[in-house]
Parts: sequence; C-alpha cells; structure tokens
Amino acid sequence: MPEQDVTVGQLLLAEYQSVKDEQKARIGFRDNLLYVTLAVVAAVIAAAAQAKQPSMLLALPPVCVVLGWTYLVNDEKISAIGLYVRDDLGPRLAGLAAHGGGFTTFGWEAYHRGDTRRRSRKAIQTVIDLTAFCAVPLAALVVFWANGEGGGLMVALSVLEALAVAGLASQVVWYAKAA
Repeated sequence: MPEQDVTVGQLLLAEYQSVKDEQKARIGFRDNLLYVTLAVVAAVIAAAAQAKQPSMLLALPPVCVVLGWTYLVNDEKISAIGLYVRDDLGPRLAGLAAHGGGFTTFGWEAYHRGDTRRRSRKAIQTVIDLTAFCAVPLAALVVFWANGEGGGLMVALSVLEALAVAGLASQVVWYAKAA
C-alpha cells in the first residue's frame, strides 16, 4: 500500500478539529460547574439549617472558591482557543488555501464577537459568576459572623475564607475586563 503524504493544510485542519473538540468539552464542563455549585450551596444550607449549626456554612467558601477558580480557568482556556483559531490557525490555513489572497477562514470565530449585545451578556455573566462563586459564600460568612458562636479559631478560618473569596472575586472581574 503506497504511503500518502500529509499536507500542511490537512495537519492544520486536524489541529483545528482537535482544539475545537477541546473547546467544546471545556464549555460543557465549565457550564456544569454552575449547576454543581448551586447543588452544593443548597445541600450545605439545608444541612446547616437542619442541624441548626451556622458553623457548617464555613464549608461554602472553600468549595465555591475551588469551583469558581476551576470555572474561571476553563473559561479562560475556552477564550484562548478561540483567539488561537482566529489569530493564528485560521490565517495560516487561509494563507495555504488562497496563497495570501485575503481569504478568511473560520469566520464564525470573529463574527459572533461583533454581536451588539455581547458586551451586556458578558457583564451579566460576570454578575452571575460573582453571585454564584463569591456573593453566596460571603453571605454564608456574614450569617456565621452574625450568629457569633464561633471560637477564635473558627473566626480566624472564616477571615481567611473571606480573603480567598475576595481574591477570587478580583480574578473574576479581572478576567472579565481582559475579555
């Protein structure tokens, strides 16, 4: 059986398919993290209310920070893949296809970013991310502090948790501005 040479174009298309598959998987994973966060929040709040133990709410900040950071990292990688396809992979493939004749590949990668409501959707998504991953755990800390039953170690832990949540909030806002 004769060997077939693989062209640069075929390699670039295979790379495109590979990065788009990764992007698709990351989108599904990222989106499910919001649902997981809602489920965890509901479970912890229900358990704390049933046991009448506000200190159980201290479980929310670390869980929300870990889930929020994972969400944020996946969101950044999703955007990075889109940028790579738009600014690197697409132009290289277009150069091969049209010999530099101005051919645009993967137009959707740039087209959907020009939507007039994109900025408002990004702002709303930032508010949702801040609410799910930052406001909810901060509210749990406020309930814990208002209850006043925690000892010195628990209060110190809660302050560290508040700092971690504030750090995550700053990263959510920073990434939203960068996008």
